[in-house]
Amino acid sequence: MSAKENAAVSQLLELLESRYALRVLWALKDGHPQTFRLLQDSIGSITPNTLNTRIKELRAAGLLTHDTPGYTVTTLGADLLKRMNEVQAFAAKWASSQTKVSPVKKK
Repeated sequence: MSAKENAAVSQLLELLESRYALRVLWALKDGHPQTFRLLQDSIGSITPNTLNTRIKELRAAGLLTHDTPGYTVTTLGADLLKRMNEVQAFAAKWASSQTKVSPVKKK
């Protein structure tokens, strides 16, 4: 991986590591526009200030847009979410493996 590619990955991860950034995108993964309030309800315990900040960051990054019906992911955002479906599949597999592993008790 080139230095330029490494920098791009680092920038993307920095954006996505922001508190609730992934949750905002994930709440919009079905492609249906959501108003600010509906988006806040979809995410859960996010404050309006934090949601507003994440929306601004994700819009500036070209992953989110806002039209009359509400917030939606852009084509680029949809591409990212499509790739994250692989993470979802892995997470299910990983969670299943965790229930099979029983901790060893020391005597």
